[in-house]
Amino acid sequence: MAEITNGMRLRRRIDAGTWRLTFGATVALALLLLLVPTFIALAASFNGGESLRFPPRDLSLRWYQALWNESDDIWTAFGISLRVSSLATLGATLLATPAALYLARQQTARARALETLFQSPMMLPGISLGLAMLVWLQMIGVPLSYWSLVIGHMAIATPYIVRTALIGFGQIDPSLLEASRSLGAGGLRTFVRVTLPLALPAVLAGGFIAFMFSFDNVPISLFLSDARSEVLPIRLWNLIENLLDVRAAAVAGALIVFTIVFALVMERVLGVSRYVR
Repeated sequence: MAEITNGMRLRRRIDAGTWRLTFGATVALALLLLLVPTFIALAASFNGGESLRFPPRDLSLRWYQALWNESDDIWTAFGISLRVSSLATLGATLLATPAALYLARQQTARARALETLFQSPMMLPGISLGLAMLVWLQMIGVPLSYWSLVIGHMAIATPYIVRTALIGFGQIDPSLLEASRSLGAGGLRTFVRVTLPLALPAVLAGGFIAFMFSFDNVPISLFLSDARSEVLPIRLWNLIENLLDVRAAAVAGALIVFTIVFALVMERVLGVSRYVR
């Protein structure tokens, strides 16, 4: 009997060790795949040569200086990206917040179907979604322009805000809403004074995720932009495809640093990771 018990314990230890080894190797591989491209982009941005290369031949801030002083085309594209992503995030927030509030209060099959429908752009390939948006906008008579780009980015931003807002609304204690109503507050006043402030961190976290995803999106921008509304990812694409311009690596390096700092600030202020599942 003792031998059987010892054998079972040994087997459990082996299984636990195998699981830890497998899990650790998977995490290490994931970190490798995520961090190595980031390191390569950063290192390449400090190359002092005339073309994009890794490892850099000599370290220099030359292309960061060129980015600051001689890159009106990149700054114009950056401004367009910033405006498009900001407008798309604002519009998506106005659409997603009431939708998430309704879905959080309903437990019906219809509500679950609507939730799946709202989040469907997250599941579709970007190329397919961009082509579908292009065909749909052409069918309703919307030409390719700055505003078609905003509409497309709203479509891809809304699901992220719906998802996090659902979590935020779902975490609200119903007794707080009942207390507000029992004290004479109507539905609108309860929403403005109780529901929205409690769920606001989740909504803002979704807005942050949606903004970053919109700012970096390529497929939707490829299909829905015209010649006058070239966003930053498309501009970088053209620089690399046609010229192997090192300024593209400098932009990537600046965006990497900005994204890390912005993400840390938002995590500190809103606790974004609580709403990412």
